[in-house]
Amino acid sequence: MWRAGSPNPNEIEALQAIRRQHRIYPLVIHVNYLVNLASRDPTIRAKSIATFRGELDRAAAVGGEFVVVHPGSYRGQTTDDAISACAEGLCQAVDGFAGNVSVLIENTAGCGCNLGSRFEELHAIRDKALPFSKVPIGYCLDTCHLLAAGFDIVTVGGLRTTVRRAGDILGLENVPVFHANDSKAPLGSRVDRHAKIGKGHIGREPFRRLLAHPKLRAKTFISETPVEEDGDDRRNMATLRSLAGR
Repeated sequence: MWRAGSPNPNEIEALQAIRRQHRIYPLVIHVNYLVNLASRDPTIRAKSIATFRGELDRAAAVGGEFVVVHPGSYRGQTTDDAISACAEGLCQAVDGFAGNVSVLIENTAGCGCNLGSRFEELHAIRDKALPFSKVPIGYCLDTCHLLAAGFDIVTVGGLRTTVRRAGDILGLENVPVFHANDSKAPLGSRVDRHAKIGKGHIGREPFRRLLAHPKLRAKTFISETPVEEDGDDRRNMATLRSLAGR
């Protein structure tokens, strides 16, 4: 739905208490999937900008640190035009926003006309938006999307190359958050289908290497794995913690 309600003070207080109790930091909020800042369709664009701004306002209200957004679809445009549209939409959405929230642009699997499967595209969006943005802008990298987009994070050499390219093009200091998901589809498939940790085409050992990588150990890893049976979310988190040696 495009429409969203506002959290009431009691809900905000309860969330903050849970965060303190379980030491949940940072709080990373994912934007409504309908948002398409790259769209040039007047109706979709207006709704996307307004909805994204609403997500920022709610994130600030509940004390969130990061808001993650997909770049959107470039259907009917060149990728260069879509990059400009996305950057412009982002800047319009944050105009006048005074909250202490950072925006993270997430990489995509590259299916269809989805923008953001290449590091160069992500960098170009941030590069165009940053001089005019009222909020900090960084990146969130999804492991399933990386594999599907053609980044070999499974082999030792492939992971080394991927991390080096991310550093060279995006700057690892600008990537505070990773989505840790296995992939139901193989390398380069451009298919976005998340799998349980160790049950997909990435596998357990590559996740162990990813979590142990010296340049990534301080990053925040969030699981977005499917819940097919009760307790799957807890089991996936337990797997990630064990692979990270925690």
